[in-house]
Amino acid sequence: MEYAMVTGASRGLGRAIAIRLACEGWPVIVNYNRSEESAHEVVKEIESAGGRAELMRFDVSDGKAVDAALETWENEHTDDYVSVLVNNAGIREDNLLVFMDEGQWHKVLETTLDGFFYLTRRVVKNMMVHRNGRIVNVSSVSGIKGMPGQCNYSAAKAGLIGASKALAQEVAKRKVTVNVVAPGFVETDMVAGLDKKEIEKMVPLGRMGKPEEVAALVAFLASKEAAYITGEVISINGGVL
Repeated sequence: MEYAMVTGASRGLGRAIAIRLACEGWPVIVNYNRSEESAHEVVKEIESAGGRAELMRFDVSDGKAVDAALETWENEHTDDYVSVLVNNAGIREDNLLVFMDEGQWHKVLETTLDGFFYLTRRVVKNMMVHRNGRIVNVSSVSGIKGMPGQCNYSAAKAGLIGASKALAQEVAKRKVTVNVVAPGFVETDMVAGLDKKEIEKMVPLGRMGKPEEVAALVAFLASKEAAYITGEVISINGGVL
């Protein structure tokens, strides 16, 4: 059986993506690190709608934890593999670069880039063996145009785009696609504390995005209909240039 895995799926974009993929018929692995109660709620919502989901707890930036969790899962699912991987886990530690400490810099990059490396390196092997796979990496408008106060976040998300484009070329012959979605301002706790009215003035469509809109794009890229799309970065930001 083929599974979909979504990292950072206990809340925000990850939650919406996991629920949407389950609605599309995928059994979903809901990854989380700290938000256990929220992660259980995601599974309950999926199951109450008739879908299938299971929890997998690990910190994406901890390579040993990633390997241990996946090894356990693979031993329990000898005939199954992850054919859809959504690298969504990410954090913000905003500050002007002149005031940014090393912890703020490394923590953000480790979650996004080390997390992508540790998890994708392992999961893509089975995709290549089966000659079938979809990898969708969640970047940000910040990784495309940069945002003041987000040198760490912009660097992490821009690095994810570069890594995705390289990987797409490495695995294309094995029928594995790698794409990036780059959301703008979306109504999640990642934008908590920001002035919503000021944000809406920056967006040509005049509003913030909804997590479900991003999830719909991810679901399409995970589908058979997107088999000829790879190495692409698709912005979903209401027209922000």
